[in-house]
Amino acid sequence: MGVDRINRAFATRKGEGRRALIAYLCAGDPSLELTAAAVQKLAAAGVDIIELGVPFSDPVADGPVIQAASNRALAGGASLIKILALIQDVRRQAEIPLVLMSYYNPLLQYGLVGLAGDLASAGVDGLIVPDLPLEESGPLRDKLKAAGIAAIPLVAPTTPGERLRQITAAASGFIYCVSLTGVTGVREGLPPGIVAYLARVREVTSLPLGLGFGIGNSEQARRLAPYCDGIIVGSAVVQALHEGGLNAMAQLVQNIRQAI
Repeated sequence: MGVDRINRAFATRKGEGRRALIAYLCAGDPSLELTAAAVQKLAAAGVDIIELGVPFSDPVADGPVIQAASNRALAGGASLIKILALIQDVRRQAEIPLVLMSYYNPLLQYGLVGLAGDLASAGVDGLIVPDLPLEESGPLRDKLKAAGIAAIPLVAPTTPGERLRQITAAASGFIYCVSLTGVTGVREGLPPGIVAYLARVREVTSLPLGLGFGIGNSEQARRLAPYCDGIIVGSAVVQALHEGGLNAMAQLVQNIRQAI
């Protein structure tokens, strides 16, 4: 299903006059078995798209919460091969769009030749690679397109106009709009200039805009939802699962779902 599954998720919420809710899990934190259960729990709680992060030892875009989750997952033996097997098992029971978020190194170690085909076979719908620059992404994007998998880029408030046009022109699925300069993690207030930034991105693409980094509660999500097509919640979900288990995580996303 790939990119089509992602497109339908956004279109469904748009038809309802609502925003898509995208939740992030670090795959394998603290175990692959719990990750599978968390995917099912998030889907039942109203999440529209799930990002599954591939744990990596040097996650340059991630704050302390996701760094700690990556360390726990790696200590538990999580790997890209095991995560793809997990996704294949989950896909037998769930139709929710699944987006893999991985730094480039684990993908290179896996091997790019058969990567896109293996992602598609497992049931992955999209791929986000935070540390892969546009200029070096062409070969991977071509393979993803041939396999029907969305190539989802990140853009930031500091992305210049011409580069923004180039990045969005090469994208599919949705645009991951980083709300601020810095790493992941819940913030108290809203980033300054966020409305103008999102309007600038909207001018150069018709793809849905997913807004992430720093959003951790229903009030923040409610205030930001009018300016984007989807709200992305990462660190808050990871922390809720780690500290309170599946039910605490589900309650968090249910509150955000109601707000948007």
